[in-house]
Amino acid sequence: MTHIPSRAYPARPSTDTPVHGTYEYQPAFRWEDAFLSGNGRHGALVFGDPYDDRVIVTHHTLVRPNGAEHARPPELAAELPALQDKLLAGEWEAAEGFTDHRPLQWVQPFHPAFQIRLSRLSSDEPRRYRARSVDFSTGETTATCVGGVGRVFVSRADDVIVHQVTGLDLDISLDHRLPGAPADLAVGQGSALTPDGALLTLRARYPDSDRAYTGVTLVVAAGGRTQLTHPGVRVTGAESVLLLTRVRRHTGELDVTAQQRALSELPHSYDDLLARHLPLHRTAYDRVTLDLHADPAERGLPGSELLERPRSAALLERLFAAGRYHLLSSSGLNPPRLPGLWTGDWDTAWAGAFTNDANVNLQTASAAPAALPEVTDALASLIHRQFDDWRQNARAVFGARGAVAPAHTDGESGLTYHLSREYPLHLWTAGADWLLKPLVDHDETRGARDPRTAAALAEVARFYEDFLTRTDPDDPDGHLVVVPSYSPENRPANASWGALNAAMDLSAARHALLTAADYHPDDPEQADRWRALADRLPPHRINADGALAEWAWPGLDDTYDHRHLSHLYGVWPLDEINPYDTPRLAAAAHRALALRGPENDSAHGHLHHALIAARLRDGRRVAHALAQVLDGDFFHASLMSAHYPRRDVYNADAAHTLPAVLIETLVQSTPDRLVLLPAPDPALQSGELRGVRTRFGAELDLTWGPDGARAVLKPHRSHRIELRTSSGDGDDAAEPLDLVAGEDHVLTLGTW
Repeated sequence: MTHIPSRAYPARPSTDTPVHGTYEYQPAFRWEDAFLSGNGRHGALVFGDPYDDRVIVTHHTLVRPNGAEHARPPELAAELPALQDKLLAGEWEAAEGFTDHRPLQWVQPFHPAFQIRLSRLSSDEPRRYRARSVDFSTGETTATCVGGVGRVFVSRADDVIVHQVTGLDLDISLDHRLPGAPADLAVGQGSALTPDGALLTLRARYPDSDRAYTGVTLVVAAGGRTQLTHPGVRVTGAESVLLLTRVRRHTGELDVTAQQRALSELPHSYDDLLARHLPLHRTAYDRVTLDLHADPAERGLPGSELLERPRSAALLERLFAAGRYHLLSSSGLNPPRLPGLWTGDWDTAWAGAFTNDANVNLQTASAAPAALPEVTDALASLIHRQFDDWRQNARAVFGARGAVAPAHTDGESGLTYHLSREYPLHLWTAGADWLLKPLVDHDETRGARDPRTAAALAEVARFYEDFLTRTDPDDPDGHLVVVPSYSPENRPANASWGALNAAMDLSAARHALLTAADYHPDDPEQADRWRALADRLPPHRINADGALAEWAWPGLDDTYDHRHLSHLYGVWPLDEINPYDTPRLAAAAHRALALRGPENDSAHGHLHHALIAARLRDGRRVAHALAQVLDGDFFHASLMSAHYPRRDVYNADAAHTLPAVLIETLVQSTPDRLVLLPAPDPALQSGELRGVRTRFGAELDLTWGPDGARAVLKPHRSHRIELRTSSGDGDDAAEPLDLVAGEDHVLTLGTW
């Protein structure tokens, strides 16, 4: 390997290639196949038929009241000591009684607002459809037919859905009638002519609630005639029609006049609105690109045809690009939900919630390396809005200071109330560290510590100070015991769900305490106290199968066939267990991964498996896990994914997690280490990954091929790191590398 200081590096490829978009020769007939646009607040599902188009409007705040808005965490703190005594005494079923016996309460379910319907007026001309497409670099969907074009994007600059149709006479209306809409939804609609053209409104009040949402669409016609066809509007003879749409969730009445005024003050030019949006969207999207030197002919295929070629490098290129696009588009007010930001059905699976015990972190896994701080900011926004609720969880369930995160949230409440015998999610104490880890990664990447993250970590550490008070009476070293302890969403083969010393809980407590100490050097006494508490936690256990045990408590047997891999939290996303510093534990973790079954073939299980395999440098296992998803028909024509094979249950896990998997196979970093090509897919013989961010504060461009690899590091701060590379026979090489801020380094690797 050679190190060449350099200030010149190859230019990034143009984003005008088919990699950075997708298209189809037919409009969508199912909402799941509709092309997507979003700004992290509003979302749009565009069917793409200029003759009879539908645009389903969504918003992150749209959740249906179901009683959860009044739910509170169970008040169980007084019963905690007795439960701990029973579990320490070997009463493995004891935690099943640690409840207030409430029925299972789901969070408020996410739902769509309405659809904008645009129908061409009757004409003797035949319908001649051309194509629909979505441009990932702009966020625009476009549908073309002979004589007409429809374009839609959701503006990050102006928080508005922008829709332009040219060349067609149209009837336009707002329609709340979507699958699963409550029959007793109280809906009122209005239409009125305005100086701009016309205003359409749709107000829907939830059953048995004072909460409602209102959609407002301003219709601006360039020429022609606009007339009311209550509850819609008809536009004839216009050169083009511009629609500007917003939706607001509210209590009481919404001031529609103020909403109209705000829309009227926006530019009435599609191109001007797009120009305001692009610096925010395109700049973020263009930061990272992946080029796998795919066959140009395959790159040019429609998405649905490309999906039929699961071994195609062109498919991975497009799914990588689409995953970053959809992740960015669904992140703003909140990070992505289970379905991202989109649904066309009121009956969303698992309430369309933020599932914190796995899915949120998997979907946002690429935020730091793939240079999408917008995603981390969205996650931080959700966390900090709900932190008071996390405090209530700690007090009510555990009688402790500090904070405990819920396993599920609807985006409004961060209280723990979703629990049952089979899912005692109120016992999960690792959630705060798990959710704060991406914020720590973000701080490491940018080289500055957010004081809000520091404050949150301190509260988590205080929780552990109050909670970690019990010790193992049979342990001569006096190690602490995490009791009760829960490994999402699994149970020991010979015990109940609430147990002791789950591996995830041990890793989370240790990481939270040590990280909080590192974030507070100004209080050395407090930091030393937290480090000392972390040192009293027990080590991980290796079971009789040679695998890292999911529960470190002796006598608790593993259940291997399960979709979650919570026990390997120390491998990914933490750096606690790795092949370099802890080879024995890494080998045990690899054994645990090999023994893990797929259970129900959920996408998040396969890709979580892939992320851990990449950290353990097992490229073939990564490739196998990816193949389970690519061969399993998980992706819709929209390139949004499903939770199960055969496109069953619309869900963003696979779509949003896949970019992180591909990056982890090629580049991994910690604040002090860079690993190049740790787990490359043997089938991907060459390629270029550009713009990746590292946790030691450098941007990285990587090219690789049969004759070797070349990496260009562009550090933003001076730092010494350990550089690790791998040759083709699996040998590992390590050497120090001194980085100087502003001085690029070229690393040349031999054949790998």
